[in-house]
Amino acid sequence: MTAQEILAVEAKAKGSSFYAAMRLMPRAEREAMFAIYAFCRMVDDIADDGDGTREERYAELTCWRRDLDALYGGGLPIKSGFLKEAVTRYGLRKQDFLAVIDGMEMDVHETIVAPDLTILDLYCDRVASAVGRLSIKVFGMDEGPGFELAHHLGRALQLTNILRDLDEDAGIGRLYLAREHLEAAGIEPRDAKSTVADPRIDKAARATAALAHEHYAKADAVLRARPKGRIATPRLMGAVYGEILRAMEAQGWAPPRKRVSLPKSRLAMIVLKHGLFG
Repeated sequence: MTAQEILAVEAKAKGSSFYAAMRLMPRAEREAMFAIYAFCRMVDDIADDGDGTREERYAELTCWRRDLDALYGGGLPIKSGFLKEAVTRYGLRKQDFLAVIDGMEMDVHETIVAPDLTILDLYCDRVASAVGRLSIKVFGMDEGPGFELAHHLGRALQLTNILRDLDEDAGIGRLYLAREHLEAAGIEPRDAKSTVADPRIDKAARATAALAHEHYAKADAVLRARPKGRIATPRLMGAVYGEILRAMEAQGWAPPRKRVSLPKSRLAMIVLKHGLFG
């Protein structure tokens, strides 16, 4: 990564709830997590920025795949060299990095509008739970409870983000609420903008929120069993995003909506409770 790219990624990280959780970690683990975050941001930008044609963005993601082949094959990676120390130290799996790219390719392949629940779950697994599977290696967790945590917490966080970003996603033509939830609310999904402008979207969003709560509860069950590893960071992530979800539920999703964010004082209280004493 160039110095300019590193600064850009750091700026994005500092503006996220993820950054507060990273600050709890010892330096080596924090740097590994930052490397994972940087990888995710860079491939996500390819899918989301809209620069270039679909074919050009596919080509960029293919370059990342080849670069990971070089990284794991003992070659000379051009793009992913910054991951080498984390991969070596923590045994990060190539298949999880590739799964993240698979998720980005879903966005590049077509503009996602109201996927069915099976496709939505696959998307969440690739763009979120795969990141969790990388992260639990850094946390020092065993794969059994670690992968179970990644499965549920990743999906919970991603569904929360989907609900938080309804209008932002609709602005680029995307809608990640499940078709089944929309149809149960009486909405026949067409284009993203008109669908999120329908007042009945609140019912569909609440069904998505209920699904997220199920995953939060299952992730919390893993954490309450106190498995081996540094679990303060995932505990804090779950607490912060769970609070965001409850704040959105209190506000509702009927238009017009305001994007929910936690006051710094509330975030500090959560960090104190779940980060230091959780």
